[in-house]
Amino acid sequence: MIRDIGWRIAVSITVRLTRARIALLALLFTASAAAKEADRVVLVADSRRFTGWEAWWANLYDDSRFYFALLTILIIPGLGLLLAKLTDLLLARLGINLRSRVVSER
Repeated sequence: MIRDIGWRIAVSITVRLTRARIALLALLFTASAAAKEADRVVLVADSRRFTGWEAWWANLYDDSRFYFALLTILIIPGLGLLLAKLTDLLLARLGINLRSRVVSER
């Protein structure tokens, strides 16, 4: 009985590993095919209708992907923090105290 269960587990693991290997090979072949055609793809932002900061942002995307990514990584958490502080201020003005853990329903 124990040998039978062990054999089933071994077969199950072998089948899963084989499927994973096939999936990995398919992924590698797909990535390889995509890499061959990637040199023909050019990603640019259409900044013709933008003015001001929107045009600057689109041109930054076109000129330097590194600085665009760095600035995006810095701006998103900053805006999240700003929105959290504004929400906290608004709720405090409304009289909702989120800092206390006292349950009012008893």
